Amino acid sequence: MAYEEILTETRDRVGIIRLNRPRKLNAWTATMSGEIIDAMTAWNADDGIGAIVLTGEGRAFCAGADVGNFAKRVETNRQGEGEQLSRGGANMTHFIRQSKPTIAAINGYAVGVGLTMILPCDVRIASTSANLSIRFIKMGLMPELGSTHLLAQLIGLGNATEMCLTGRMVPADEAKRMGLVSAVTAPDDLLPTAIAKAEEIANNPTRAVMMIKELLRKNPMEDDLDAVMEREGLRDQIARRQPDHAEAVAAFLEKREPKFNR
Repeated sequence: MAYEEILTETRDRVGIIRLNRPRKLNAWTATMSGEIIDAMTAWNADDGIGAIVLTGEGRAFCAGADVGNFAKRVETNRQGEGEQLSRGGANMTHFIRQSKPTIAAINGYAVGVGLTMILPCDVRIASTSANLSIRFIKMGLMPELGSTHLLAQLIGLGNATEMCLTGRMVPADEAKRMGLVSAVTAPDDLLPTAIAKAEEIANNPTRAVMMIKELLRKNPMEDDLDAVMEREGLRDQIARRQPDHAEAVAAFLEKREPKFNR
């Protein structure tokens, strides 16, 4: 399907989305958001896709929301008309967390929503040219998309507080030390590295992968260890009855690599 603000392609079991407003540093719009959800929804329903890579065209991943759209909102609020209160992009956060595994390949600036949109992703890999900032304070705004929870969960409350209150740029090497990204690569190696990681995940049993993602959403903040183990045990019982488990056992006994997702 042709989109206005993203490019899509597939490579074997990996779907790739490129944010495609390079002249605007891939500034975020409602159209872009809707197109990402549409492409990912199709791949989530496609048994031939096991993981999804998100990256940007040009020299930025996403430099934040398109500020050109802010002026009208400011004027509307100044006139006292106000804007309708809503939960904003909360649906996007839940959608990505419940999607097939997502790998963010951060090829340049990831600022504001350009950072908060990738916090729900399963893996984040950065180019050495990447700079990340939760920059909302510089616009007099609040962090969004659940980022005050997700960022603190990833890098600790101290680091998250400092990033949120300063709005400063964090270079790729510091982001890796914090745990905000798992790897840093040369710019030319970024997409191949992200695709290789996506293939590694996609070639695992997708049903089991999705159950593990569910456990990782629910269990890290669960105080009741018995509840954690009950969730794990129930899903393990389900996994034991799946064809992929039988294939793994057969492959082990036959001394060959398993062929999952058939």
